[in-house]
Amino acid sequence: MAYDEIIDHYSALARAAGAGRVVADCGQDAFERGGFGAAGYDELDVLPEDAVRASLGCGNPVAVAELRDGETVLDLGSGGGIDVLLSARRVGPAGKAYGLDASADMLALARRNAEQAGATNVEFLHGRIERVPLPDRSVDVVISNCVINLSGDKAAVLAEAFRVLRPGGRFGVGDVVVDGEVDSLIDGVVDGVVDGVVDGEVDGEPDMARRASAEQRIGCVAGALPVAEYRESLAAAGFTGVRVTLTADHGDGVHSAIVQAAKPAAGPGVEVRPMRPDDADQVLAIYQAGLDTGQAGFETVAPIWEGFDAARLPHLRYVACDTGTGQVLGWVAASAVSARPVYAGVVEHSIYVHPGCQAQGIGRALLAAFIAAAEDAGVWTIQSGVFGENTASLALHQALGFRVVGTRERIGRHHGLWRDVLLIERRAE
Repeated sequence: MAYDEIIDHYSALARAAGAGRVVADCGQDAFERGGFGAAGYDELDVLPEDAVRASLGCGNPVAVAELRDGETVLDLGSGGGIDVLLSARRVGPAGKAYGLDASADMLALARRNAEQAGATNVEFLHGRIERVPLPDRSVDVVISNCVINLSGDKAAVLAEAFRVLRPGGRFGVGDVVVDGEVDSLIDGVVDGVVDGVVDGEVDGEPDMARRASAEQRIGCVAGALPVAEYRESLAAAGFTGVRVTLTADHGDGVHSAIVQAAKPAAGPGVEVRPMRPDDADQVLAIYQAGLDTGQAGFETVAPIWEGFDAARLPHLRYVACDTGTGQVLGWVAASAVSARPVYAGVVEHSIYVHPGCQAQGIGRALLAAFIAAAEDAGVWTIQSGVFGENTASLALHQALGFRVVGTRERIGRHHGLWRDVLLIERRAE
C-alpha cells in the first residue's frame, strides 16, 4: 500500500471502531487465529471499549518494555491508544506516555479514549514515524505494535527511534517479520557484512509466491522484513543488545515477533553512536593526539581518512559525542585479523579517547557499546595489543572482561626504544 492508502485504511478502521463496530486489519479468521488485535493483552478491563476494539497490533509490547515509574515512553503508530494507555498506567503520574500517529481519525479516537480512561499523563502527536516530532534524547522507551513493517523507510524509523531515546534507552516493539535467523552468527565479517548463515543455510527473502500468498491472506504483512535484515538495520542505526523473539507462526514464512534493543548507555552529556564520514577530521585528530602521547601505538602519524576507512570494518565503528556541542570525544573501531573464513569471528579493535576527556567514563561507554555490538554480530573474539606502560588502557579492558594472554617481547622499536606489547583478548560469553 502507498502511504496515503495506509492512512485512509487506518482512518476508516478508526471511524468504524468509534462507531462501535469490531474492526480487523486482515481477514477476520486470520486475525483471530494469528493473535492480532487485543488477544495478547491481560489488562483489558481497565481500558475503554473503543481502545480495545481499535487494537490492531500483533503482540503486547508493553508487556516486554519493562516500563518503570517516572519514565517517558513513545508509541510509534499509536492507533486507538491501547498501548499508550497501558504504558501511562505503568509509568505512573510522574511519567509520561506519548502516542504518535499519522491518521487524524486515529488520534481523535485515541484522545477520546484517554479522556474516558481519565489518563492525564498522555499526549498524542500527529506525524509520521519517519520524522518524530520530539527533541533528541527525550524519551526512555520506544514501543510500537505492528506498525514499523508498514513504513516504506524503515531505516529512517529506526534512526528516529535512536535519536529520541536517551542513552541507555530501550526499544521494544511488536512487529511482523518473515523468514530469517534469530540466533546471531557471523559469516563474511571480513567483508563487513553479516550474511546470517545458520547451520549451513543462507537467509534471504522468502519465496515470492509464498510471500504473495501470505500478503493476500494477512493484509498487515505487507512490508515485513526478514529477521536478519531487521537485526542489521537496528545495528546500523546504533542499537545494541538486539533480540528477535518469534511469538506466532502465521504460515508461509510469516511470524509475529517481539523485537528488543537498546541505545548504548553513556554518562551525562555524552552519547555513543555509529561513526559517520563527517566525523573524519575529529576522529583522526583524536587518533593523532593519542599517538603523540607515545603510549597508544607504534605509529607516529595518523593515517588519512581513506586509509583509516579502508583498514577497518564498515560496521563496529562508534564515536562518543558531547550532546551539547556535537564534539567527538573518543572513538572505537575494528579490523579483521585475517581473510581466512576460520577467523571470520575474530577482530582487532582500537579505542582512543581525547587526552583532555580521559577518566570521565567515555572509554568505558565506548568499549561497552562495541562489545555488545560485536556480540550481536557474532564476533567471538576481540583482541588487541597494548603497551605494558599504558596502565589506564589495560585497567579499562580488564574491567570489561579482557585478559592478557601473552607478551610479545621487544617486538618493535618506538622512538629509538625496543617495546614489549601485551596481547589482550575477550571471548564472547
